[in-house]
Amino acid sequence: MATNTPVTRPKNARFSSGPCAKIPTFTLDKLSDAALGRSHRAAVGKDKLKDAIEGTREILGIPADYKIGIVPASDTGAVEMAMWSMLGARKATMVAWESFGAGWVTDVVKQLKIDASVLEAPYGEIVDMAAIDYNTDVVFTWNGTTSGVRVANGDVIPADREGLTICDATSAAFAQDLPWDKLDVTTFSWQKVMGGEAAHGMIVLSPRAVERLETYTPAWPLPKIFRMTKGGKLIDGIFKGETINTPSMLAVEDYLVALDWARSVGGLKGLMKRADTNAKVIWDFCDEHDWIENLAVDPATRSNTSVCLKFTDDRIKDGAAFAKAVAKKLDAENAAYDIGAYRDAPAGLRIWCGATIEDSDLQALTLWIKWAFEACLEAQSEAA
Repeated sequence: MATNTPVTRPKNARFSSGPCAKIPTFTLDKLSDAALGRSHRAAVGKDKLKDAIEGTREILGIPADYKIGIVPASDTGAVEMAMWSMLGARKATMVAWESFGAGWVTDVVKQLKIDASVLEAPYGEIVDMAAIDYNTDVVFTWNGTTSGVRVANGDVIPADREGLTICDATSAAFAQDLPWDKLDVTTFSWQKVMGGEAAHGMIVLSPRAVERLETYTPAWPLPKIFRMTKGGKLIDGIFKGETINTPSMLAVEDYLVALDWARSVGGLKGLMKRADTNAKVIWDFCDEHDWIENLAVDPATRSNTSVCLKFTDDRIKDGAAFAKAVAKKLDAENAAYDIGAYRDAPAGLRIWCGATIEDSDLQALTLWIKWAFEACLEAQSEAA
C-alpha cells in the first residue's frame, strides 16, 4: 500500500534545471528600473550592461585581466562562439560525459571538421582529466547538467599548457569554485544558478585566449555574432557592454537584481553553501532509501546543482515508464515541476539544487518522491 499523501508541499515546486527558479525574494516590481524602450547604446543602457559585467567579475572573483562579454544565444551561443573563433590552430581534444558535451563533439568533428581526439565517459562517470594532453585545445563541460557529474577540481590542468582550455560552465558558475587560472575560455548563462532569464550568454577570456583571437584566423567564414576581432585586434567594446546584437534590457535588469541578491547571501561563498546544503538534502535521502541513488558513481564528482537520480528497485518493470510516471504524478500534485531526466540521459529524476532553491522545499519534496514511488509501484502491481 502506498504511503500516506504528505501534508506539506514545497512552497516553490519549481525544480527545473533550466530555466531555473527565480531568486527567493523575486517580485516583478524589482524590475521597475529596467531601461525599457531605451537604446542599449545610450548611457543608461551601457551603464547597466557594464554593471552586469563588473558584478559578474566581483562575485565570481574573475581576474582583472580577463575579459567578460555578454553574448547572444545563451551558453550555447557562447560555446559556439569560442569554438568557431579559436579552434583549428592546433589539434583539439573533445571531452564529453553527457549530452551537451556530446553536442560540442558533433560540432567540432562533423561541422568544423577539426583534427580532434574524442574522450567520452558514460552517464554517471567522468573522463580521466589527468590523462588529457593539455598541449591540445581542450573543450569540456565543468558540470554535466544532464548527468549530475562535475569536475572535482582543476588541479590536473597544467599552468604551462600550450593549448587552450574551453570550459562550458553553465550549471557550475555561481555554485562551484572555478579555478580561473586553469580556464582560458569559460561560458555560462544567467538562467541557471542565478535564476535569470534565458537567451543571453556570458563568455570569459583569459589573456591567452585573447592572444589566440588576435593571432589566429580560422579557415572558415565567421557569422557576425561570432566575431570578436576586427583587423586582428579584439573588439574591446564587446567586453565593456557594447554587445554584438541588441540585448533584452529587461533580462539585464533581472540579472542585476539577481547579482544584488547574491551579494546579500554572502557572494560566491554564500551561493556555494546554499547549493551544497540543498544537494545534501537529496544525497541524504538517497542514502536513507535503497530504491533510489545518485546517478554519479563517484561521490567526489557529484554535482551540487543538477542532481540526477536513478531508481534501483528490482520490482520496477519498465524503468523509463516508471520514472516518467513518478515525475508526472509529482507534477499533477504540484509537488515538483520539470524533474524528469533529460531526454538523452538514463531514466530517472533530475532535481535542481542551485542557490535559488530553498532547502526546506527540497525536504518537503523528498516526502513526495517517496509517496510517488510507492504509488507508482502500487499502480504497476494493479496493472499486472
